[in-house]
Amino acid sequence: GGLALAFCAAQVPASANTIYLTRHAEKAATGTDPVLTAEGQVRATNIAATLKDAQVKHIYSTAYQRTQQTAQPLATYLNLPVATYDGGQLAAFAQQLRALPDNALVVGHSDTTPELIRQLGGDPGSAIAETEFDRLYQVTFAADGSVATTLLHSLPSTLNLPCAGVTLNQSNLSAT
Repeated sequence: GGLALAFCAAQVPASANTIYLTRHAEKAATGTDPVLTAEGQVRATNIAATLKDAQVKHIYSTAYQRTQQTAQPLATYLNLPVATYDGGQLAAFAQQLRALPDNALVVGHSDTTPELIRQLGGDPGSAIAETEFDRLYQVTFAADGSVATTLLHSLPSTLNLPCAGVTLNQSNLSAT
């Protein structure tokens, strides 16, 4: 029943925290520090919508416009600053993240994000393709020290999932 679930949730120790990691959203094709495209701005907004209730208390981004702009919608919504981190110092940054008592979002790059997940003790899976922007990782540290990695996806997604066929056994229902 619902009561048992409520008790289970209440017993999660305070030391368990979750780090969400994504690479920046779609960027303009030119320039050394390109900005997000219109599609990238939509993705950044969707990431904010996805994480707005995820108890994120810290937002980190590298110093590039494309990562800052990906982090900004959630930062604006939650009224949090976007802290800058050095993509060349991932081991030290991973230690900083692991020490946080709260949840965080980290926006990085196709090469830094998987490496940071590895530094955190997680499993990034396959390499991120240059054309792939929809991975949103959830790395959760349990109180016992174990690390769980869940791969989520931000929209728009290249997965192109078809609508699932739904069979309803109840009568007197209409569906559209």
